[in-house]
Amino acid sequence: MTSRSKEKVAAAFRKLFRSPEKLDNEAAGPSGSPARRGLFRRHRDGVSPAEAAVSLPSSPASSTMSKKKAGCANDVRERAAGVRTRRLMKELKEIQRLQEHRPNPVFTVELVNDNLFEWHVRLHQIDPESDLASDLREMSIPNILLHLIFPENFPFAPPFMRVIEPRIEKGFVMEGGAICMELLTPRGWASAYTVEAVVMQFAASVVKGQGRVVRAPARSSREFSRRRAEEAFRSLVKTHDKYGWVTPSLSDG
Repeated sequence: MTSRSKEKVAAAFRKLFRSPEKLDNEAAGPSGSPARRGLFRRHRDGVSPAEAAVSLPSSPASSTMSKKKAGCANDVRERAAGVRTRRLMKELKEIQRLQEHRPNPVFTVELVNDNLFEWHVRLHQIDPESDLASDLREMSIPNILLHLIFPENFPFAPPFMRVIEPRIEKGFVMEGGAICMELLTPRGWASAYTVEAVVMQFAASVVKGQGRVVRAPARSSREFSRRRAEEAFRSLVKTHDKYGWVTPSLSDG
């Protein structure tokens, strides 16, 4: 073997057994960065491209978009809360002004635990010729107590209203004191309706439906509570959404 042949064989062996560091440098190229060399080493050691992608941080653009969406949702809720508060403050002041200037107001309002979004309404006057008015006089009951709860999207959705006391049968008053009145359902509600309009409509409906004060509730009768009223009202809304609004007969009142 000539000296030149020996040099070729030696060069071939050196190339075959080069160190990993030299392979990394050659793979990166003259302009290869340390990060690229490290990534090459990870691929060589069996790390898949998918694993490398998982370790990358999230895109700044996607993070910014999420923050913008959350900010918009908060803005919508804040505006809705402002609309509800202003509307109820305006109505409460007007009702209180009328109460002060009328010696015998039809109804009066008081906040429940100073909560602007939950009212007690006392209905003092209904048709004096009605059987219900006669029951109230006979039993020395001064008024009908109503409970109103205003949802977050009021006045674009109706308040929930029920009778607390006395316990009334018929008169479109259902289980738990829920009230069967189209005006109180999402389908029948309009944002222009006021609390006064709601109360006066109830005063007319309970008389029209021949409501009477329950003298002695049967032991087997269901509880007259807010929970029962909410259940009855949800069932009412579901029924009317399916079949439309049909005024029930007086026997169903």
